[in-house]
Amino acid sequence: MKIHILLSALLWSGSALAGEVQVAVAANFTAPAKQIAADFEKETGHKATLSFGATGKFHTQIKNGAPFEVLLAADTTTPAKLEQEGDAVTGSRFTYAIGQLVLWSSKPGVVDDTGSVLKTGTFTHLAIADPKLAPYGAAAMETLAALKCLESVQSKFVQAENIAQAHQFVASGNAELGFVALSQVMKAGKITDGSAWIVPAPLHQPIRQDTVLLNKGKTNAAAQAWMDHLKSDKAKTVILSYGYTL
Repeated sequence: MKIHILLSALLWSGSALAGEVQVAVAANFTAPAKQIAADFEKETGHKATLSFGATGKFHTQIKNGAPFEVLLAADTTTPAKLEQEGDAVTGSRFTYAIGQLVLWSSKPGVVDDTGSVLKTGTFTHLAIADPKLAPYGAAAMETLAALKCLESVQSKFVQAENIAQAHQFVASGNAELGFVALSQVMKAGKITDGSAWIVPAPLHQPIRQDTVLLNKGKTNAAAQAWMDHLKSDKAKTVILSYGYTL
């Protein structure tokens, strides 16, 4: 009887301590964030509620009072800006992943391993995320400029609101090819569908992705636990498996 009471008390205690954290996640990080959140809940008992979107839009929403407690951005400038503006906890920022850009088609044989299709122009539509809101879109523009084919392909742009929509345009066939995040087309360390060219890093600025603890989460133990979990070896293994570097 005493053992039963003790176990009940422990279970009640664990449940009472478990909390929830509201996390805004850059769209390119959707798949790894879901896996990390599942591991986080299993290991800590805390639940992470994830919202996905463009980093630029998250900034606007946070300034307008959105209930996010942590931001996983697709860049470094937005978390730094939020910190400077007094909306984030000073000193909590760190880089959780470095993204890779890929030119991808859902069909095999369209994109070769040098991206030469960009110069031959044998396509009608090229999907690209809004470069003003999405760092992967900005990196795509830098890549096209470096290859000196920006002017020749600009009329073929199908501009997406964010990187998730850019991937959707290509996956659905509404665009023959497009610039997306490697993490969106990689499973278990391999690109399994279609054809792709991983854009060499020197063709654009590094896509460093920072996270920051927002003011709304500074007294939430679950929010701090999420930040700690992101630094764990388990989370890093997940991040690497989706094609990011650290």
